[in-house]
Amino acid sequence: MLKTLCVALMVMALLAAGCGPGEPRGEVIVYVAAPLSGFQANGGQTVLGGARLMAEEINKAGGLLGREVVVIGLDDESDSEVAVTVAEEVKAAIAEGKHVLGVIGHYNSGQTIAAMEIYKDLPLIVVTPTASAMELTQKGYTNFFRVNANNAAQARVDAEYLVKALGAKRVALVYNDDPYGIDLGRLMAQELEALGATVALNLQVAVEQSTFGPEVTQIKAARPDAIFYGGYEVEAPYLVAELRQAGVEVEFLASDGAFLSATIDEAVGAAEGIYVSSFAPSPAQAVGEKWIRAYQEIESRNPDTYSINGYSALAVLAEGAEKAKSLDAEKVAEAIRQLRFDTPAAPIAYTAEGELQTQPIYIFQVQNGAFVQVAATP
Repeated sequence: MLKTLCVALMVMALLAAGCGPGEPRGEVIVYVAAPLSGFQANGGQTVLGGARLMAEEINKAGGLLGREVVVIGLDDESDSEVAVTVAEEVKAAIAEGKHVLGVIGHYNSGQTIAAMEIYKDLPLIVVTPTASAMELTQKGYTNFFRVNANNAAQARVDAEYLVKALGAKRVALVYNDDPYGIDLGRLMAQELEALGATVALNLQVAVEQSTFGPEVTQIKAARPDAIFYGGYEVEAPYLVAELRQAGVEVEFLASDGAFLSATIDEAVGAAEGIYVSSFAPSPAQAVGEKWIRAYQEIESRNPDTYSINGYSALAVLAEGAEKAKSLDAEKVAEAIRQLRFDTPAAPIAYTAEGELQTQPIYIFQVQNGAFVQVAATP
């Protein structure tokens, strides 16, 4: 009887303390800020799915510092004004006392640039899965990191592939009129000229543009032997299709923004043979069947291009917190700068600015209606 009473008192004491032996001490929130609706919804959802899978793995292993990791998606609609609203929502959550470790986001450079004006002053860590504009690591942010290469690395590799692997001498540069495209177009021009190639045409197009009649005319008149396109999967297939219809059959290399299945699917066969660069290998090459099955169980769909980037971004946050033995943002940021480990997206080791020390770029070609890796560096 005495033994039973003692056990009961112990249980009551544990309940009064707010947790039982080995139980999580509340939750920690990680927001995924990306386009979850609209023209880039698939890309954003791949990032969210990857983060959700990593959270599932962390929680099954006992949580992060004893807390359950809760991943919450926030839709920035690929719009910088909406991205600021999203950042204000995160700020409000922190003010309400919610335990927010960080933000995985944003997906695009323009939205990341806009939102960082708020995030920079908040006690959280931002890990972008894909934003690549150089500006992001040139402003002295102490709480910003990438799990992807930047535009300078992509421009260097893409220019070398065009000139050295494909033999291009006259390249038409076509790129989107947003921060990502403008930054990449500028860097590509510099790299091509440094390699002795001629920029035969330097042309901006609109985000979400779907017809390219005047642009195709200008490209034909420039007589390039290769075309570089710095934009997204929502424009690339239509540009490629119209070029092929007009008889322009020169080599075509698109940037990472077009490394999604829509580039192939929406081109109705015209994408065969084109090249696309990427910040990550395809999930089929980077992870095993067990990982893919686990992703399918969480998301009820197959992983796509940047699922592994969302997964890897949350891995960085979690490893930083574990190394710091704290959820304090300053301590976690300092710990992240000391990390050395591998993720499916990239080897993790950072410069003081939050850039990866090793910045891999992959080149794929569309062969038989699928992306096939043909080069990688480093």
